[in-house]
Formats: sequence, C-alpha cells, structure tokens
Amino acid sequence: MKVVVEREIGGRKLSLTTGEIAKQADGCVLVQYGETVVLVAAQSGPPRPGIDFFPLTCDYRERMAAAGKFPGGFLKREGRPTTREILTSRLMDRPIRPLFPKGYYDEVQIMANVLSFDHENDPDVLAMLGASAALCIAPVPFQGPIAAVRVAHVDGEFALLPTQEQLDQSDLDLIVSGSKESVLMIEGFAAQMDEDRMSEAIIFAHKNIQALCELQEELVEKVSPQKVPFEAPPVNPFDAIVTEQALDKIRQAKEVSGKQAQAEATTAVRDELIAQFFPEGTEATADGATVDDLKRAFHDVEARAIREMTLAGKRLDGRGLTDLRPVSCAVQVLPRVHGSALFTRGETQSITTVTLGTTRDEQRVDGLFDDYGKRFMLDYNFPSYSVGECRPIRGPGRREIGHGALAERSVKPVLHTSDKFPYTLRVISDITESNGSSSMATVCAATLGLMDAGVPISQPVAGISIGLVKEGDQYVLLTDIIGNEDHFGDMDFKIAGTQKGITGIQLDLKIDGISEQIIRETLAQAKVARLDLLRSILNAIRRPRESISSYAPQLLQTTIDPSKIGLLIGPGGKTIRKIQEETGTTLDVAEDGTVTIAGAGGANVEDALARIEALTEEIKVGKIYFGTVSSVKDFGAFVEIAPGKDGLCHISELSDGYVKSVADVCKEGDKMHVKVIAVDDQNRVKLSRTAAMVEMGQSDEAAGSDES
Repeated sequence: MKVVVEREIGGRKLSLTTGEIAKQADGCVLVQYGETVVLVAAQSGPPRPGIDFFPLTCDYRERMAAAGKFPGGFLKREGRPTTREILTSRLMDRPIRPLFPKGYYDEVQIMANVLSFDHENDPDVLAMLGASAALCIAPVPFQGPIAAVRVAHVDGEFALLPTQEQLDQSDLDLIVSGSKESVLMIEGFAAQMDEDRMSEAIIFAHKNIQALCELQEELVEKVSPQKVPFEAPPVNPFDAIVTEQALDKIRQAKEVSGKQAQAEATTAVRDELIAQFFPEGTEATADGATVDDLKRAFHDVEARAIREMTLAGKRLDGRGLTDLRPVSCAVQVLPRVHGSALFTRGETQSITTVTLGTTRDEQRVDGLFDDYGKRFMLDYNFPSYSVGECRPIRGPGRREIGHGALAERSVKPVLHTSDKFPYTLRVISDITESNGSSSMATVCAATLGLMDAGVPISQPVAGISIGLVKEGDQYVLLTDIIGNEDHFGDMDFKIAGTQKGITGIQLDLKIDGISEQIIRETLAQAKVARLDLLRSILNAIRRPRESISSYAPQLLQTTIDPSKIGLLIGPGGKTIRKIQEETGTTLDVAEDGTVTIAGAGGANVEDALARIEALTEEIKVGKIYFGTVSSVKDFGAFVEIAPGKDGLCHISELSDGYVKSVADVCKEGDKMHVKVIAVDDQNRVKLSRTAAMVEMGQSDEAAGSDES
C-alpha cells in the first residue's frame, strides 16, 4: 500500500513515499524536495560467521541522467564512486551507526540513488533523511528516527536547506544530523565564522531537525512496520573474571609512557590471561567459552579502565584535560619541491609537499552540477607503517578521502582567488606517524607548506580534535585526543580555523547525541588550543615567503579585449604558437580575455607578456615601436610593430637625407624604431623612422648621400 507523508520545510514541500517502489526491500523510501528525488532502500541480512562488529554499508550514487546529462569519457556509464559520492556515503553512515544496539551484528546495507536533480536542491541531505526513514520502517532494531539538514548563512541570516544560488552567496555550508533530543553529527565549512555564530547555526539546524523526525514518526505510524525483536547476546563468561583479575593490571599498563610501550604492556596482560585459561593447544574451556570470548571481555574491561581513569581526570599520557601534546613545526624540509613542511604533535606527524601549477593543471569535476575547474587539491595518505602495521596498498580508501576533503575545505577559505594568485595548488599530506587526529595535523602541515611555497594565504589555519567521555550526567572534554581516547571515548570533534574564526568542523559520535552545552564548551576549548597551535606555526614561519620557488612555473596574467582573442590565436593557432615557441612559455586564454602566461624563467614570461600586449593593444598615433622589417618595396618598407601587425614606412620617412633606394637603409629582418604618424580609416598604419630618430635624439647613420 502506498503511503505518503509531507510537510513544508524551508518554504518548499518535502515528501516521503513508501509502499510503491522496491517492495521486496526491508524498507524503501522515495524522498522528494522540489524536483530533486532520491530513492533510498535499506536491507538486512544474516551475520557473517565469527564477526564481532556491526557490518553497516552505506552507498550513495548520482546517476547523470538525473540531471539530464551523459557521463563524460569514453564509457557512457557511471563507474566507481566519485569523491562526492564517497563523502556523501560517509555522511549517511556516521549518524546512523551509533543508533544500533551493542552486539547487533546482522548485515545492513543502505543504498541511495538520485533519480532526479533540479539543479537547486542538493540530494545529499535528502539521502541522509531517506536512510533514517527506510530503517525506521525496516524490521531492524534501529533506534531512530534521525534527520539531517543543510544550513547556509546569507546576509546575516540562516537559510534552511538552501538552494545552490544561496550557497554560492553564503559564508557557511553546514550539515547537521540529529534526533529530536540531541545532535549526532556535524560537517561544516565557513569563512572564518566565530564560535558563537557557529553554535547558533548548529542550534538552528537542530530545531528544524525535530520537524523532520516528527515527519518520519508520522510515516512509521501509517506503515506500522513489524519489527524483529533484538535479543542481546548472552553475558560473556569472561567479563567478571577479567574484571577481577586484570582491571588493576590494565590501569597500570595504561600508565606506561609511549603508544607502543603502552600497547605492549596491555597486550602482555591479555596474553597472561590467555595462557592461564587456554594452555597451548586448548581451543575452549569446559563450558564452551573461546579465546575470542576472552579477547572481547578484555577489550570491554580495557574500555572501562580507560573511561574511569579519564572521568577521574587522569589521561593516558599524563597530560591535563586541556593540554596539547608537544608540538614542533619545520618548513623547507625537502629540496626541489615548491614547498614542504613537517608538523609533529606528540606521536602524530604529517609531512607535506606543495606543488604549484598552471590553469592546465586544474582538475575538471564532472557530476550532477555544472562542470567546474578545481584549482586547489589536498590529498591525504595514511600508510600502514604510520601505526606500525603491514597491509597491502590498494589506493585511497573512504577514510583517506574523507580526511583529505575535511583538511582541504578547512584550508580553502584562506586562499586568494585566481585573479590575485592564478596558480593551481596541490598539497599532499603523508601521515608518517599516527596517534590521534592526523586530519587536523594535516591542516597545520598544509598551512606551513603553503606559506613555505610563497602562497599568499590571508590567515594561517590550525586544527585540533576534542574528545569526550560521558557517563550519565558526568562528562569530561579532552583536548588533542590520542588514539585510545578516540577509540574508547564517545566523541571525535574536529575544529579547524584561524585566529578570526572557524573554517572547518566535523563531529563523530559513538553515543546517541550531545547537548548544546557540550557543543559550546567544545568550541570554546578548541579555540584555546587552536590559538596555541597558530603560535607554533608562526614561530616556524612568520608569513608566506615573498617569492615562490625557482623550480615552480612563473605565472603572469593580463586581460585583453575578448574581441581580440582571435587575433592573439591567429589563423590555425599560428600567432599564439609562435609566441610560445620563441619565448619558451605556455599561454592559456579564457573566454573573458584573461591570458595566463607560464614559463620557467621570469625573463621569458615578461617577453611573452610584452608581445601579447603589443599585439592586442590599440595602435596609438605618436607612439614609438621597435619593429622588424617584414618586406622591402621600391616605395618603402613594411615594418611589423607587433605580432601580426605591420605598417608602411614610406621611402620619404626612412631618413632625413636623400634615400636613393630603400635597400640603402634597411633590409628584410632588420630591426628599427619607428613612430606611428597616422592610422587611416581602413586601419592602415603609416610609420616614420625619421620622426622616431628625432624624438629619441639619435643620429641617422643609415642615411644615404645627398642628391647631387
């Protein structure tokens, strides 16, 4: 039976429809807002044997047909997921995962497919809403509903579910997901927005989330789904034993200094228990308990030990709750590259390289939205050796793509526009050591690398992660969390920004939400840490270098009349090729008349610029040009005063003396100064060498003998 619920949200109708499409799926919802439509299906399956984690898979796909487009490239069919699709899949996953009960290990897959796109309403938050709605009507123990909204900030006001036009004018792009009671996930980027205003934006988003949760409750009431009751797994037989025998030993192990040493001490406690209950060759105890049961119990007791220590104000590495780990910054650490930096915070380290390129190096981005050129790219790599492990290299995973995008969008607000700094920029962050918050280390390292490369950023950017341990009403916030505080804690709240305000924000939770108070306290605590990090960055390099690397391409830009683009290019590209070949540069011409000149040497670039300006500028009467004789006639010489532009210097204007033959004064290929004395109605240029020599105060050595 078809069921439809709808409500006006942000001045437009939003509807949820089920019961008509994909009726064999556990749950399927069609979400429509404006003329953007997303189909979201949820499906569960039996758990895989031996699995000890929740195998949730979220996939989001944008079919080009939804926007009336064909895929680019040779194959006219979508292939592997794009970066945007991967990032949206992560947005769907993060708020949903904490809302399944502990011990639930059934397979759950959520698939979102954009069926229609109206070029105004972004389908990503609709997919997030649809994922919750589909799970609410599926027979799975999902503790929803939740919802997600996007918020913009235009002309001092917040805009709910903004159109693309509003986003283009906004200094904020914020996505918030949550339940009726609390916030579950945040992902946002801003143009240095202060903490109070960012808090207001999050609260504004949450108030509107509540209406979307009520809409889903209405859908559930009309569908009346049959939920399969979840039976919690039996109590682990080793829980009490490990607690009694190992809790104090685990606490002692966690007081050992250093990540690896601490891990080894903890593993030794666990191995001692394994040897006690499972002597060599033993696979199970008399009552059927296995080694895996003991390991799971040990993990739970380890979590208890760490959380109790943290709530008591004792951190694993001995720091205070608001203390940063030791920070070191270095720049110009690599030769030849255009910019480089090494940032270390405790046992987390990033080495970055910066590459400057031309407009030809821009990444073309094809998707539902109009194609565009991307001139700033930040790639994040997380090799296995950074955490002392071995694993095959199979390209960047979802986590690496997500961390790279977070750092990229956090740094982007401080970059100048292409008209002020026309370079294409690529930053590569390689995490060479990791013990917590490597994405925020990447933000700091990227800032250092860009400044080292001479990129004129408006403000340095730094990032920090704040953790949380919460039991009932008691909680503590932890500045600069390490790996175990992230793993066993309840929150990873990353905030990046400048001294003026926030540029990037990302919240991930393992619990079912946090309050407004915790959000405000976190932002305030992060600001203090961020300012400390900015001081460390500025101690390493006070400001961007005044000049870029000699190994980077030298760029200049000029603007010509768009009507003269054809003149610059010339017939079959002859003129522009000639300039490029003779100056050793490359020229890129935009439709608006912007010409970008790139070359290895400054002199070559300046030469090309002079030629372009001479070619495209209006020939001015009275101006002196240094031209080349292109042909010699009986009545005078034709002189090329700019590429593709020549004028006639009549024989009578070649010298102030008698000239018997033009060849007595010049020949083809000679260079001479000539003055423009007239331009007729047909744009024919008349030149005078004599007038140029007089104005320049030079003698006419080329003059012939007087007439006898």
